Amino acid sequence: MRKNLMLQIMIAFIVGLVLGIVLWVSGIDVTTYITWVSPFGNVFVSMLKMIVVPVIFLSLITGAASLPTGQFGKIGLKVIIWYFATSLVAAILGSFLALVFNPGAGSSMAAWSTLAASETPKVAATTTSTSSALIDVFLGMFQNPFAALANGSFLAIIVFSIAFGLGIKILYDSEKTSESLRSKITGTLDLIEVCKEVTFKMVDWILAYSPIGVFALTSCNFANYGSALFGPYVKLAVGVIASVLILIFVGYPIMVGIFTRTNPYKIMNKIKDASLTAFVTRSSAATLPVSMKISDENLNVDPALSAFSLPLGATINMDGVCVHLPFFAVLAANMFGINLGLPGLIILVVTTVLASVGAGGVPGGSLMLLFIILQNMGLGTDQTAIIVGLALGINPILDMFETMNNVTGDLICTYAVAKQSNMIIKKEEE
Repeated sequence: MRKNLMLQIMIAFIVGLVLGIVLWVSGIDVTTYITWVSPFGNVFVSMLKMIVVPVIFLSLITGAASLPTGQFGKIGLKVIIWYFATSLVAAILGSFLALVFNPGAGSSMAAWSTLAASETPKVAATTTSTSSALIDVFLGMFQNPFAALANGSFLAIIVFSIAFGLGIKILYDSEKTSESLRSKITGTLDLIEVCKEVTFKMVDWILAYSPIGVFALTSCNFANYGSALFGPYVKLAVGVIASVLILIFVGYPIMVGIFTRTNPYKIMNKIKDASLTAFVTRSSAATLPVSMKISDENLNVDPALSAFSLPLGATINMDGVCVHLPFFAVLAANMFGINLGLPGLIILVVTTVLASVGAGGVPGGSLMLLFIILQNMGLGTDQTAIIVGLALGINPILDMFETMNNVTGDLICTYAVAKQSNMIIKKEEE
């Protein structure tokens, strides 16, 4: 089903691209075409925006509530710190290389001048100091949760969801909690889990419509702006892929070498089957059985650790997403004349790391998290639709590299923590 949908999306993108270019080259007035077709794309963007808040809210609550707080707490904390550290490195690397490749800059600016004038973004980072901008972001993380849900204040939603989930877990594990209350907590978690699965089913319905949305958005974008979009596409694709490969073959080996004092490339060679499986399947969850087997048989990690670390990594460790999102942020900044500056870049990195936690288990999760990044940049609805439309067309290709990055990072983390915690099982033949 998933492969068939991916094929449909790719076909819709190609057909939309060809039709859009034909309309653009013909020189005819495309206003009527865009007026009638663009709503089919805009409704797809609206559906994604509709579902992204409940998906992130429910996923983070259930994920945080499953974290260990008892006997496995110290090692669990090491795993979580490692995951956040690698996500931070990935976000910084992605932001740096996004500025180097600078998709959307140069000649494309003239073609997009009218688009940039359609709505002026509200970018606080361009008018305030670094400290003021970061203080505003920090204060914005703590809001009335109902207001945050209603207004789509993603960082506040993320913080509240994680805190709520941890509160549930700590209350359940407390010796002072009565069995009656524990039973109610279990029932509440079961209800939240059911609600989460229902939202995932809704995501499936939305994705079933996605080929129509992709066709509409792609054909309208290229009919309006033509070949000016090709340059940014190539730069963005090459930049994301290069960033992923640098992180996998340079970043991770450096971290493994420093923290485990072992030959990192021997470790990389041992986990290559899982990385390739992730590349082909585009799913961390589908690759999990392979990852567990490699962790046990090739890395000799204690199953008590891998049984916790790898499923958790498939949920919260999204290094590939952290590399990917800054490229679309820089593309949007160039398209709409936004000067990110140092405050904007710092906010971008922090937002990307926090947002990536909510990507796990969500089909097309990185695409929905793009809304968080674009919202923080102050983009309007029409501008967001342009960027999401561009992301939809190239996402299936980039997603293969992202998923490979995510799974590789999960195994690297698991091995590093096992090595530091004396949880590598010595086998007889060794």
